[in-house]
Amino acid sequence: MEKEVRVRFAPSPTGFLHVGGARTALYNWLFARHEGGKFLLRIEDTDRERSTPEMVDYIVEGLSWLGLDWDEEPIFQSHRLDVYKKYAEDLVKRGLAYYARTVDEEQAGERTRREWVEAAPEEIGKVPLAVRFRVPVEGETSYEDLIRGLITFKNSEIGDFTILRSDGTPTYQLACVLDDHFMGITHVIRGEDHIPNTPKQILLYRAFGWDTPLFAHLPMILGPDKKKLSKRHGATAVLEYRDMGILPEALFNFLALLGWSPGEDREIVPKDEMIRLFDIRRVGKRAAVFDINKLLWMNSVYIRMKTDEELLRLVLPLFEERGLVKDDSDREKLLRLIPLLKERARVLPDFVEMGFYFFSDEFEYEEKGVRKYLQDPEVPGRLRLLRERLADIPEGEFRQEKIEETLRGLAGKLGIKAALLIHPTRLLLTGRTQGPGLFELMEVLGRDECLRRLDNYLKRVS
Repeated sequence: MEKEVRVRFAPSPTGFLHVGGARTALYNWLFARHEGGKFLLRIEDTDRERSTPEMVDYIVEGLSWLGLDWDEEPIFQSHRLDVYKKYAEDLVKRGLAYYARTVDEEQAGERTRREWVEAAPEEIGKVPLAVRFRVPVEGETSYEDLIRGLITFKNSEIGDFTILRSDGTPTYQLACVLDDHFMGITHVIRGEDHIPNTPKQILLYRAFGWDTPLFAHLPMILGPDKKKLSKRHGATAVLEYRDMGILPEALFNFLALLGWSPGEDREIVPKDEMIRLFDIRRVGKRAAVFDINKLLWMNSVYIRMKTDEELLRLVLPLFEERGLVKDDSDREKLLRLIPLLKERARVLPDFVEMGFYFFSDEFEYEEKGVRKYLQDPEVPGRLRLLRERLADIPEGEFRQEKIEETLRGLAGKLGIKAALLIHPTRLLLTGRTQGPGLFELMEVLGRDECLRRLDNYLKRVS
């Protein structure tokens, strides 16, 4: 009988959940769900000075927003310090580790260099000492990486390493091995920056006589300039993307494809299909490039996939914050607007930027539009005629088909192209030169509001 797959995401709460960590969590989650196993969360909070409860909350909030749920109660390393100390001392008793302290050695023509030396017996128990693991000088340590294949390290190049600091806190190597063992972790999926840690951890597993989990090391995520992704490339924290108006399912899809491919050059892959298709061995070795424009495109696709009612729930708070939607009639208008706006929106705030003029006429006309569409001296007369024709449409019949028929009929009578009426009318009603179809937006604005906005202009030029 095969062992149940158990994987974990183990962030350190010294900062926000960034896209690199989020992708690691996502791959662990997909692997667990694909294999019918368990996805666990461990908080590596042994850095007392830099770890904060607030950062734990941010990490949990970011994972939850992305839709990554865990199957057991989270483990906190800060609650397990006695366990780490006990097992470090066990290695000392068996001669596999030793107490050590640092000394400063003078270097010829250089600054002093701090070196580790094994503590004398009389120092043990009297001064704070670290515990160092003895690495065999001879031989090699190898493992088969699920992504990268066989990786081998010479033990002579690994060198002894600290497993317990002099203040009693464990280093990453010891805490990671003990926790992964007692949590029953079968596969360790993490970033490639952990490759140098792997032989040290394998040596610890062997020293304790425990089975070693399988390892998979993910490629780095780079910015468009092919340098390691950082703040200079823009937002990097998961919740920053939420606040930008990125949908969680879009970021999930985008991060999943940063290094892994479901095949067939597919870009939009629903979560349930990802679970079915995910294969850790299909993750590439080469660094993945974070392309914000691709994320924005993907987000626009997911926006269009949502129903109007779903989008209303998402964008209503944004309109309310701006004081644009105040009552049920405004909400009804917003619901009618959403089909017009969602074809152009890339992020949720775009709905406000493209749709605020439906609720307020406090806007300036775009300068380029004024220069292009309002300079012709014939424009006021044409718009006055259009205003009269629109006023003749009964309010109950003010629908896009009737509006278009009226405008095009007037253009034909005047012997001009309909565009000579469409463009200036759009500018006067919205302040913009681009946007949803003019006739659709006029229907949503309503006859009286359209007439009022045309009158505002005609009064100024009369």
